[in-house]
Amino acid sequence: MLEKTYDARAIEPEISKRWEEADAFRAGAGAKEGADPYTIVIPPPNVTGSLHMGHALNNTLQDALIRFERMRGKNVLWQPGMDHAGIATQMVVERQLAERQEPNRRAMGRDAFVDRVWQWKDESGGMIMNQLKRLGASADFSRERFTMDEGLSKAVLEVFVTLYKEGLIYRGKRLVNWDPKFETAISDLEVENREVEGHMWHFKYPLAGGETYEYVERDADGNVVLSETRDYIAIATTRPETMLGDGAVAVHPSDERYAPIVGKLCEIPVGPKEHRRLIPIITDEYPDKDFGSGAVKITGAHDFNDYAVAKRNDIPLYRLMDLTASLRTDGEDYATCAAQAAAIVRSGELPDEAAIDEINLVPDEYRGLDRYAAREKIVQAIKAEGLAVMTTDVEGNTVPLVETKMIMQPFGDRSGVVIEPMLTDQWFADAATLAKPAIASVREGRTKFVPKNWEKTYFEWMENIQPWCISRQLWWGHQIPAWYGPDGTVFVEKTEEEALHAAIQHYISHEGPWKAWIEEKLETYKPGEILTRDEDVLDTWFSSALWPFSTLGWPDKTKELDTYYQTDVLVTGFDIIFFWVARMMMMGLHFMDEEPFHTVYVHALVRDKNGAKMSKSKGNVIDPLELIDEYGADALRFTLAIMAAQGRDVKLDPARIAGYRNFGTKLWNATRFAEMNGAIHGGDFDPESAKLPVNRWILTELTRTAREMTRAMEEYRFNEAAASAYRFVWNQVCDWYLELLKPVFMAGSADEQAEARACAGFVLDSIYRLLHPFMPFMTEELWRVTATGEGRATLLCHAEWPNPDFADEAAAGELNWLVDLVTGIRSARSEMNVPPSATAPLVVVGASADTVSRLERQRDAIGRLARATSIDHAEAPPRGAAQIVVGEATYCLPLGQLIDVEAEKARLDKAIGKVDADLAKIGGKLSNEKFVANAKPEVVEAEREKLAELEAQRAGLVAARERIAAAD
Repeated sequence: MLEKTYDARAIEPEISKRWEEADAFRAGAGAKEGADPYTIVIPPPNVTGSLHMGHALNNTLQDALIRFERMRGKNVLWQPGMDHAGIATQMVVERQLAERQEPNRRAMGRDAFVDRVWQWKDESGGMIMNQLKRLGASADFSRERFTMDEGLSKAVLEVFVTLYKEGLIYRGKRLVNWDPKFETAISDLEVENREVEGHMWHFKYPLAGGETYEYVERDADGNVVLSETRDYIAIATTRPETMLGDGAVAVHPSDERYAPIVGKLCEIPVGPKEHRRLIPIITDEYPDKDFGSGAVKITGAHDFNDYAVAKRNDIPLYRLMDLTASLRTDGEDYATCAAQAAAIVRSGELPDEAAIDEINLVPDEYRGLDRYAAREKIVQAIKAEGLAVMTTDVEGNTVPLVETKMIMQPFGDRSGVVIEPMLTDQWFADAATLAKPAIASVREGRTKFVPKNWEKTYFEWMENIQPWCISRQLWWGHQIPAWYGPDGTVFVEKTEEEALHAAIQHYISHEGPWKAWIEEKLETYKPGEILTRDEDVLDTWFSSALWPFSTLGWPDKTKELDTYYQTDVLVTGFDIIFFWVARMMMMGLHFMDEEPFHTVYVHALVRDKNGAKMSKSKGNVIDPLELIDEYGADALRFTLAIMAAQGRDVKLDPARIAGYRNFGTKLWNATRFAEMNGAIHGGDFDPESAKLPVNRWILTELTRTAREMTRAMEEYRFNEAAASAYRFVWNQVCDWYLELLKPVFMAGSADEQAEARACAGFVLDSIYRLLHPFMPFMTEELWRVTATGEGRATLLCHAEWPNPDFADEAAAGELNWLVDLVTGIRSARSEMNVPPSATAPLVVVGASADTVSRLERQRDAIGRLARATSIDHAEAPPRGAAQIVVGEATYCLPLGQLIDVEAEKARLDKAIGKVDADLAKIGGKLSNEKFVANAKPEVVEAEREKLAELEAQRAGLVAARERIAAAD
C-alpha cells in the first residue's frame, strides 16, 4: 500500500542508491540493440565549486534530455567531470596555508605546493559531483574525468605541441588583463567590470617650442562659438599615472579644431623640465570628436584601445609598471631613457619590442611607488606647474577642471583588485586561423544555436577574434611543455627528454659558441642543466576546449571516441559562448575534423522573483540545496523546466516551487486513489479494447500529450514539454478523469470496472514515464510501488518512452465538451457567490441534435459535477438566469433565488472600481517616459506584468457583472 504522503528526504537517497547499485547510468545502459548513440558532455564545474542555481538549471535540462533519450532506447552517454580551475584552486590552497600558518607556496617550492593542491583536491575537492547526484543527475559517474588527470594531460600536451609545430601557437608580447595581486594574466571572464566613482582630470600638453594655433569651435549649424589662440592641446584622463608612457596624442581626421597642429609635437607635462618628452599629434578613427576635448592620449602599453591605435600607427609601447602594478625601478636612469625615447621620435623609426621594453620612462622620483600613490603625486605636480585645464566653480573661483563621475573599472573577480592592462611576454594561440572553420560550421548549419539569435553573438566575436592568451603565471595547471636552451632558443616537445634531443640536434648541427658547451655538459648531464622549463601554466580554458574528445580517450583511438563523438547537444549559459563553446568548436574541428556537437542550447539566467540578478552583495542568492531539502529535488527540477522558455530568464520564486511540489502531491494522491480502487499496473492493457467514452477520451488525450512532449523535447522547448505534462496530469487526469471514474468504480458493471481499472493503471504508468525526465525520484518510486506480482521488468529510467497512437476524436470531443460545460457552470456560480452546496436547474437554449444527445448521455455526470437538479430545453432564456455559452448552445442558470442580486451587484461594482484605480496608477507609471527609461528593467517588467494581471482580473469581473445583470 502506498504511503499517505511522499517523503522526499527519505525516498530520494533510497532511489539514488537503487540507481547506483543497478549501474543504471553507465554508458549504453538500457539501450536497444544497435541503437544510435546520444552524447552530452557536462560543462565541467570548478573543482572548488558548489551547486548554485545556474548549475541546477543547466544540469536539470541536460538530465531531462539524457533521460528522455535513454528511455527512447538510445545508446546514451552523459559524460561528467570537473575543471581544475587554475587560479581559483590555487587561491583556495594558498588561503588554507595562511589560515594554518604554514609556509607559503614560494617557501614550499613548486613541486611541494602542487603536491599539496592534489592533496586538497583528493580530500576536499569535487563536492559538486555529489551535489549533482542529489539533483538527480543521471551521468555515468564511473567515467568521471578531471582536466588534469593523466589522460587529459596527455591530450593537452598533444594539442599544444601540434599547434606549436603548425605555427598556430607562439610566444609574443601583447596587452593582457593583469591581476597584480596574483601576478598573472587572467581571462576576460575573470574580470568583473564595476561601476565606481572616479575622476576625470583635464590637462594641457604644451606645443613644442611654444608654438600656437587658432582653436575654433563651431555649433551644429557651423556658427563659431569659441575662438582663441592656444599653445597647448587639452586631454582628459582617469589614469594620470599612465601619462608617463604616452606615445602620441590622437585626434579624429575630420576634427577641424586640431587640423593646424596635426603632425606637430606636444610635451607631456610630467617629469623633470629639462627632460620633458615630446610626442606627435596624429590622426586616427578612434577618438570621438564630440566627447570631451576630442583629443586622446595614447598609452599603448596600458590601455586596450590605445594599444590598437599604437599598433596601427607604429607608436612605441612604453611599459610603466612591474608585475605588482608598482612603477618600474629597473633600467637606466630617467634622463637616459627619456633621451632614448626622444631619439625614436626624431628618427621616426621603431626599434624592436625588446629594445623598447628596456626603456623605463618613469621619472626617478616616482620609481617604486604604488600606481595610486604615483597618481596623486603626478596630479599635484601638474597642478603646481599650472598645466591643469581651469574652470570656474559655482562660487566663481577659478579651479582645475576635475570631473567626479561614475566610471566602469575592471576588477579581478577573485582577487578584488583593479586589473591593469599590461604588456607582457605570453603564449598565444592563433585564434583567427582556428576560428575560420568554426565560423563556417555555424554559417553552413552543421552546428546550430538554440535560440538562433545567439548565432549573431557568436559571429560578432568570432569574426573579430584576437589572439588567445593561453599562458598563466600560476603553479597549478598544465605546465607549458616548452624548454629554453642556454641562448634562449625554445624547444617545444611533450617531454624533457624529447626537448633535450631536439636541443642537442640544434646545437650540435650549428657551428657556434654553444656547441662545445653542450658537448661538455652531456658528459655529466643532469636534468635541468642544459634546458630550463617555462614556468607558466596553460589557461584553464585550453584543456576545457578539448573536453568533448579528450574525455573519450583522444589522442588514442578508443571505442568510446569512435562511438560517442560527435556529441549531440551542448547545454550551456550564454556567458561562456566565447570562452568555451567557440574554443571547443575550434579544437574539435582542427583535431577531429568534425564539429564537437550539432546543437548548442543556450539557456537563460536564473534571477530572483523580482527579476534581479542574484548576488551575495544583494543578499538574494537562492541555494538550490536548501530548496531540495525543503521541497525535494523533483519540485525544484520541475519548476526550472517549466520556466525554461527559450530566451527568457527564469524568475525564481520559492512559492512556485512549493506549488509544483503540490503537483507532485497531486500525482501521489491520484495513484493512492487508483490503488485503493484496484487500478494499478497490469501490463497487458490494449487501448483499442476500451469501450467506455471516458477511457477513450483520456487515451486520446494521452496520445496528444505524448506527441506534444516528444516534439517539444526534440526542439528543446522544455517549458512546453513540462506544461503539457502538467495540463494532462492535473487538469485532465486528476481533475476530471478520476472524478468521472468514481461512479464506474462504485456502480459500474464488472466489465466496466475491469476496463476502468486497467485503463487507469495504463494511463498512470504512462504518466510516470512522461514525467520521469523532469521528476525522476517520485516517478521511479511510484513505478516501483505500483508493480504487481514479481515487480517491474526494469527500472523506470530504462522503461520505454510512451509512443501511443490511439485516437478517438469523437469521444474526446464529447468529454472535452463536458469539461467545458461543467467548468463554465462552476465559474458562473463562483463569480456570483452561489453557495457550493446549492443546486439549481439547467435550462438549455439552441442545442443541436448532437448536443441534445450528448446532454442525455452525460446527464448523470452534469447533475453530479455541476449541481444541476434537472436539464430542460427552452426556446428562449428564462428571466433572471445567468447564461453560459458552450458551442452553439446557451446554458441558463436561474440563480435569482439563490443569491442577493443587488448585494452581489454592489460587491462587483466595488471590486471593478478598485481594479480601475490600480490600473490607472500603474498605467500612469508606464506612460511616464522617465520612469520607463530610468527604472531597472526588472522593475518595469514587473509593472507590466501587474498591468496584464489587473486587465485580466477586470475582464473577469465585468463578465460576472454582465451575468448578474442578465439574472436580474
